[in-house]
Amino acid sequence: MSLIERYIFGSAWSAFLGGLCALTGVIWVTQALQQFDLLTTKGQSLLMFFIITGLTLPSLIMVIAPVALLGGIIYALNKLNGDSELSVMSAAGVSPARLIRPFLALIFVVTVLVSVISIWAMPSSFRTIRDLISKVRADFLSRVVREGSFTTLEQGFVFHYRERAGNGALLGIFMQDRRDPAHVSTYIAEAGVTYEKGTSNFLLLEKGSIQRQASGDRDPAIITFENYALDLAQFGSAAGDIPLKPREMSTSQLLNIDLTQASNAPYRMELNDRFVNPLYTIVFGLIAFAALFEPRTTRQGRGTAIGAAISLALALRMAGFGVAALAARSPYGFIFIYGLPLSGCLCALAYVFVPLQKIKRLLVPPSASMAA
Repeated sequence: MSLIERYIFGSAWSAFLGGLCALTGVIWVTQALQQFDLLTTKGQSLLMFFIITGLTLPSLIMVIAPVALLGGIIYALNKLNGDSELSVMSAAGVSPARLIRPFLALIFVVTVLVSVISIWAMPSSFRTIRDLISKVRADFLSRVVREGSFTTLEQGFVFHYRERAGNGALLGIFMQDRRDPAHVSTYIAEAGVTYEKGTSNFLLLEKGSIQRQASGDRDPAIITFENYALDLAQFGSAAGDIPLKPREMSTSQLLNIDLTQASNAPYRMELNDRFVNPLYTIVFGLIAFAALFEPRTTRQGRGTAIGAAISLALALRMAGFGVAALAARSPYGFIFIYGLPLSGCLCALAYVFVPLQKIKRLLVPPSASMAA
């Protein structure tokens, strides 16, 4: 990489990094405030609060990095044009193919970053959050919930115990799960104790019963038990939703699922999202370069080009979400999912390297223009 290419790369990299840190910090603060109940109501330490909220950073960076790349390239090219450096380089014979090199290097670095996060880091962070939330629930039951009080663990999930025994066991347990109005479950037990097995936390109930009533049923179904282990992970999700969600599964696990079946559409969507996210990083960078790589005078202005680049990139990403939702109905919808960002890349490159006059000739043959 030549001196001028290193200079351009450094300018774009600094702008990208600054935008990424600023946007990630602002959004992370808003997300962290939503988890502040870990400190106020669930009695967790400040360290646990920062660990859980910090694990959301990979998902934030994956979404923000393409936008920061778009802004970084726009800033760098606008700065080069404002200082008349683009005009000097154009007059010195610097071709678009050479000018794009440092930006391609930046696009490559950001694409690798987004790929690692999308395929590995983000699902790993979601699984870790799931395990930590389960431990928080266990700590909440054993340390924070006061005896004799009815406490709402989640919206529609009420927990109560009469008193605590000398060995730490909870006596006189009552739980009611109304999170799904169509399936209401009530747990009653003489005693219970929390314990950890592997990465999961359980509440072991002793000598009790479970009453389950579905909507439309007049009488509930009653099940008695001597011992019943309740997975505390379900306190953070819908009742009975104990298996890993698609976003929590590793990429290798998703690849081992038969994605051609209609019932596995959520897993197919998740897998496609993980592989298509890096493509939108590339197309965002190429759109920004295509909009501003040509030198312009102060009279021509660059506000329209900047606005068009941002609008086109965001519109393309919104269209990608729509295509993904429609393509989820068919196992062959991946053609449209991947075709949209690839088409955007090809159009941006064609705009840069194919002269406008040649495009006009392709669209309107000379014979047709002469006849007109």
